[in-house]
Amino acid sequence: NTIMKIMAIDYGDARTGLAICDKTEFLARPLPQINEKSMVKVADQIVTAAQQNQAEMLVLGLPRNMDGTEGARAQKSRKLAALLEQKCDLPIQLWDERSTTITAAGILSENGTFGKKRKDILDSVSATVILENFLSFRKNNPQK
Repeated sequence: NTIMKIMAIDYGDARTGLAICDKTEFLARPLPQINEKSMVKVADQIVTAAQQNQAEMLVLGLPRNMDGTEGARAQKSRKLAALLEQKCDLPIQLWDERSTTITAAGILSENGTFGKKRKDILDSVSATVILENFLSFRKNNPQK
């Protein structure tokens, strides 16, 4: 399992959160989120952020329903993944993110972050949670 710089994406209708890890796959930190509705523009900004941060892999949150089925949001994420594959040559991994936003909201509540400030960072914190979960999975499953 080659250790690499991985960027996670929490794709949303109006806001998309981003997070990146360091070269050791140990530390995940949020990046500025993308405030954009157009999927094509979001994809372009993700590619730019990936280049700026020297990302070697993208992990895109796949929002499944609690019963594991995929709804409209998951289809949008798959569409974005296909678009990213056309625009950059990085490996893209879809990651089940069922409880991510709830976890991120909990982290922000513990830190006393509410209101507009919370809205501005919730998606990037969600992306950080996705990345931390993925990194933990990679560490425990070296063959993946």
